[in-house]
Amino acid sequence: MRPRYRSPVVTGQLNLPFDPIERAAETWRVHFGPSSAMAAVTSIMRAQQILLSQLDTLLKPHDLTFARYEALVLLTFSRTGALPLSRLGERLMVHPTSVTNTVSRLEGAGLVRRTPNPRDGRGVLAEITDRGREVARAATADLMGADFAMPMYGEDELDQMFDLLRTLRVAAGDFFAGDADASR
Repeated sequence: MRPRYRSPVVTGQLNLPFDPIERAAETWRVHFGPSSAMAAVTSIMRAQQILLSQLDTLLKPHDLTFARYEALVLLTFSRTGALPLSRLGERLMVHPTSVTNTVSRLEGAGLVRRTPNPRDGRGVLAEITDRGREVARAATADLMGADFAMPMYGEDELDQMFDLLRTLRVAAGDFFAGDADASR
């Protein structure tokens, strides 16, 4: 395990003398019974808040949020640099309204452009611009340099975390997990 790490980009650090989630779990046990699931969910939710804050702080110099960064990277990964908005939403696992908002913000910043979908007269493609590719590269370098705000974990721990959370995603129906190892 790596040495203890305190991110310099954490906003709103609590610095409490105790773990409030652990304390809540103890109280939960007294009042309601087993608290493992509650403590795990609360920890995941808090971790999500922390990570999103740190990642957004790292991306702020690029005028991006993590949601916009994900969209840019997805467009970068596509064969043509363009995807239908519906496919973008599906791959990002967000509501169509969120995709429209994300693409509008990226378009306003000159990082993507909307073009008619040649395969569907009614559809619209989001297409990454050259400037969008430059910003995605620079933002990725910053995120990679910060180990995506998770340098306190080793590779094995990150793989274990991915596997544990993947089980939750499969159970929620995010995707069909026919052969779990085939997708990695």
